[in-house]
Amino acid sequence: MSEVTDVTTQDPTPEGKLGQVKQFYTDVNSELKKVTWPTRDEVYGTTVVVIIAVFFFGAFLWVSDHIIGLVFKFLTDLLK
Repeated sequence: MSEVTDVTTQDPTPEGKLGQVKQFYTDVNSELKKVTWPTRDEVYGTTVVVIIAVFFFGAFLWVSDHIIGLVFKFLTDLLK
């Protein structure tokens, strides 16, 4: 058979707006304590990867656009 557990809960909605705001900030503070923040080296490393990726894909798209433009220019000149 299954066990029955007694679940006691706090009042989910504190009285009044001020109580709700206080409960919200208490919950936010509690959740922020559970966060695993990245180290400075991790942030630096991922930032470098993102910057390199942006430049790489920017250059790739620029070259691709230039080549496609030349192909279309060649085809339009050919059809004139």
